Amino acid sequence: MRKIILGLGISIDGYIARLDGTFDFLFMPQDFSMAEFFASIDTGIMGRKTYDVSQAVGEGGFGSKIKTYVLSRTLTPGEREGKTFVNVSPQVLVEEIRQRKGKDIWLMGGGEIARDFLKADLVDELHLGVVPVLLGEGLPLFPSGFPQRNFELIENKTFSRGLISLKYKRVRGKGEKN
Repeated sequence: MRKIILGLGISIDGYIARLDGTFDFLFMPQDFSMAEFFASIDTGIMGRKTYDVSQAVGEGGFGSKIKTYVLSRTLTPGEREGKTFVNVSPQVLVEEIRQRKGKDIWLMGGGEIARDFLKADLVDELHLGVVPVLLGEGLPLFPSGFPQRNFELIENKTFSRGLISLKYKRVRGKGEKN
C-alpha cells in the first residue's frame, strides 16, 4: 500500500514557520540530500495555507514529476497551475489516490492538515529535519486536537550545521487512546 509520509523541516521546539508564516530559519546543508526521498514518491498533498506560502516564495509546489493536490475549503476545486485543488476529507482524498498504482505520498504540511491526517490515522511515517534553533513561538507542526499516535524510530542521522534527520513509522494499537 502507498504510504503517507509527513515530511518537513522543524525547529527544535516543533515549529514549521514563524507566526507570519515565514520559514527563513530552515536550511538544507550541503551534505543532506532529498534525492532518495523524491525517488520514492510520485504524489504530494498540501493545505491551502502552505500552497499560499509556496506561491509567495516562488516554490509553487513539488515539481512537475509529482502529482500535487491542494486541500482547501476556500479555493475552487479543479485542475489548474499543474495542481489538483480539492475540497474533500483527507480520508476521501487518500482513498482515491491509493486506488491508483504508484509510489508513496508526501504530506507536506502545514500543521492543520497534519492534525487532520493524524486525527484520521492516515500518517504512516514521519520524516523530520530538525534544525538547531529555538523559535519560542510560531506555527506548530502538531497543533492539539488529535488522539495519541505511536511511532517507532526507524532512522536518525546527523548532518552538518547541526541538522538532524529523524524517520519514524506508525505503530498502530499499542496502548493508544482515541
